[in-house]
Amino acid sequence: MDKRQNFTIQPIGLIHTPFTEVKNTPIQPFAAKGIRGWLDIDDEFTDGLVDVSGFSHITLLYLFHRITEHALRVVPFMDTVERGIFATKAPKRPNRLGISTVKLLGIIGNRVEIEEVDMLDGSPLIDIKPFYPRYDNRENVKIGWLEKNRDYPVEKMRADDRFSK
Repeated sequence: MDKRQNFTIQPIGLIHTPFTEVKNTPIQPFAAKGIRGWLDIDDEFTDGLVDVSGFSHITLLYLFHRITEHALRVVPFMDTVERGIFATKAPKRPNRLGISTVKLLGIIGNRVEIEEVDMLDGSPLIDIKPFYPRYDNRENVKIGWLEKNRDYPVEKMRADDRFSK
């Protein structure tokens, strides 16, 4: 069996946010307090939203749709040193997948209202997962090169244009 077989992922909807350009977009949901958006779920997947409204937060998997090429080394936000792409959350990834945990505000039909958005408008939504704090948080963790930035004021940081393509 080929470990590297190709596969297709079908988006389940679109993400809508106020951000149309990479520059000035929050670099993490933590930095996007009060910024709202919504998910427009395709009709064929709407039934999958049953019971989601009982959660305060959801984790979104989406496509960095404006990225046209990947890089195995990047200078990430909050740093000036080149790092391996898999040691960062930078968008220039080989499969262009993004992940963000956002606050769930409500669901009406196929529209999911969210807050703390850090992705671009029109991002294809790949999946939604409920956020379980007991299982999704960890204690006694190491954070590699980010250790020097542990207290960095991320909530004030916005993207520049280094990942615009």
